[in-house]
Amino acid sequence: MKLSNEQLKKIYYGAYNIIESEEGYLQSYHYTKQQMRYLEECDDFWYDRNKASNGKTLEFNTSATQFSFEYKIPWIGSYDTIELSIDGLITKVVYVKDLKPEGVLTFEMPSYEKHVAVYLSVDAIVLIRNFEIDDDIYPVDKTPKVLWMGDSITQGYGSFRSAHTYVNVANRYLNYDIINQGLGGFIYDKNILENMQGYVPEKIIVSLGSNQYHTTSMKVIEEYYTRLSEMYPNIPVLCITPTWRGDSLDKNHVLKEFGQKTKDICAKYSTITVIDGFKLVPHTFEYFIDEVHPNALGMEIYGRNLVLAIQEAGF
Repeated sequence: MKLSNEQLKKIYYGAYNIIESEEGYLQSYHYTKQQMRYLEECDDFWYDRNKASNGKTLEFNTSATQFSFEYKIPWIGSYDTIELSIDGLITKVVYVKDLKPEGVLTFEMPSYEKHVAVYLSVDAIVLIRNFEIDDDIYPVDKTPKVLWMGDSITQGYGSFRSAHTYVNVANRYLNYDIINQGLGGFIYDKNILENMQGYVPEKIIVSLGSNQYHTTSMKVIEEYYTRLSEMYPNIPVLCITPTWRGDSLDKNHVLKEFGQKTKDICAKYSTITVIDGFKLVPHTFEYFIDEVHPNALGMEIYGRNLVLAIQEAGF
């Protein structure tokens, strides 16, 4: 059975908007056109990565034993993976470095009713078309709608495994319908907060500050949460303060102070819950690739600890 692109869109999660190219490929976006223009004006690095496939999945229930789709990869920031998960367990890993720019991916599966997820690459643009499967396919129910905003750690850089970003790890347990606006190098910036026409999140998660914890003024952070609360006055917000950094052991007290100041700002708003990022990742170099970004194991621990913290906080 071959799915039309309209049928394929129904099993494509994590996108704000999905566009069909002249060649019939689907390309997904997690920012609005206005937000993308702003990022282009600000920084080429941000603009390139805002179109990457982080947080995006194909998910469905089926008894099929095989499916395939054509892919095209027009841009790569760093090499990670495309991964297959069956009932929450990874069963196949495809490394982007081993793929041609265009081709076909085929996945074999056992013949029983199962939940299937394909995690698309974190730091590359992956276009897809001509999805074929040998049995019926059913979209999954994911809820609530959660808008996730952050920097490179939220985007997933460092794990080099698409299924093992902390966001994707956490979401295997939480089953949120996410849009992951994590963006390498990003900071608290109120100007990125624009109404997303046709989309209203039911929850919001913000994990920022690791790129600006040394700031001497908290004004931009105050402005960010002021605008966020004005745009979404009744939406629950979770703020994750910056995680431990191994590149500044003599300055981690500054990082913790920044986290406390951020918590004080968030305390002004009854809709905001704060989780201490320092308690979510190990404090030793073995769990990081570069003393800042957690590796695959560090991300796994981060994601699982975050789930426990969210449950404890009742968010």
